[in-house]
Amino acid sequence: MDTMVRLGRAVRTVDVRRLAVPEGMTAPLGCDAVSAPARLGPLVLPRLPRVGCVFADETTWWWMVPSDSDYALDWPAPVRYATGAVVEDSPAVPGLIHKPDGTVPYTPPIPLYLTLCRLTGTSPSWSRPISA
Repeated sequence: MDTMVRLGRAVRTVDVRRLAVPEGMTAPLGCDAVSAPARLGPLVLPRLPRVGCVFADETTWWWMVPSDSDYALDWPAPVRYATGAVVEDSPAVPGLIHKPDGTVPYTPPIPLYLTLCRLTGTSPSWSRPISA
């Protein structure tokens, strides 16, 4: 029993790093994040029709997207989808490098998905052949 109590306390003390919605913005659809290696970041931005909040550190860029933007999408490797905009692999919360005009922080997920598929040489999941 003591072990279970200790484990429960350990879980509560884990430092969760989460991307924050900037002041003055609202996230009515909740927030998730899509991350990609920093080398891809500058290649993604000019290809998107609209860019929401983008966070970055030395190794990774994160785009804020509405919750459940991973529904029916296979995000291509090395891209990662972070439910709740939790950035587990970062030693600290990354800095905000782009904030859009307006009140919502989202990058539209489908153009972001298609751009990342193109840059990684991956076919979008709906255009892949179905195997029996």
